[in-house]
Amino acid sequence: MKIKLLPTTFNHQGQACSSQHLSCFLVDDCIAIDAGSLATATTVEQKKVIRDIILTHAHLDHVAGLPIFIDDLFMSLSEPVRVYGLKEVIQILEENLFNWKLYPRFSELTNSYGKVLTYRCFNPEESFSVKHLTVKAIEVNHKVPSIGLVISDSKSKLAITGDTANTEKFWNVVNSEENLSAVFIECAFPNELAELAASSYHLTPNLLEKELKKLDKPCPIYIINIKPMHREKVISELKKLNNPRIKVLEVGKTYNF
Repeated sequence: MKIKLLPTTFNHQGQACSSQHLSCFLVDDCIAIDAGSLATATTVEQKKVIRDIILTHAHLDHVAGLPIFIDDLFMSLSEPVRVYGLKEVIQILEENLFNWKLYPRFSELTNSYGKVLTYRCFNPEESFSVKHLTVKAIEVNHKVPSIGLVISDSKSKLAITGDTANTEKFWNVVNSEENLSAVFIECAFPNELAELAASSYHLTPNLLEKELKKLDKPCPIYIINIKPMHREKVISELKKLNNPRIKVLEVGKTYNF
């Protein structure tokens, strides 16, 4: 399985910048997890094949690129873009994003081939298929209805928290999984902003250390969702944890599992 965190921006040499304002993972070049930078960081070739998008929750940094992605492809879509999410997440999209006021309601529109957007709701802790992947969604502790994911193919299995504060169900499910290849876990704020992290339902390095004590699996741990204004401070504090399994995920780098 290949996975890449798509960049929010690129430098003058066309290289991915490390600042992560938007969240969008690309799996095997054809399945997106969240859609923050989906419209701006994908290639022409990737846009031709990406039709399945799994949303962890409906915050703007995770869905911002979705309407532009569909808009760009509107006339050429020979099959609809399929958006997977909790019922509550789909409802938020329809009421607050695709509501004809902020952007067209693509679920009501068609092109010459038919529908351009369909929704596929899932329930937490139920497995479902997305192309060649098996996906299990697990509720996590965030400010809005949110899920983490366990995704697997025939060779590897990854666990991704999405945005979360301290959580229990996620670890219970992850610890029950066999042959886990890696865990991707958020760490948004430095320790000095613990109060802000708590009120916005995110983690700091100190809180992350407590969460990782709940993980029974000896797999690598990749840190995601570091707020760009605090990136250097968070990374410095992560190093002080002296946990050799912890690595900061490189934006724009393809990881193979």
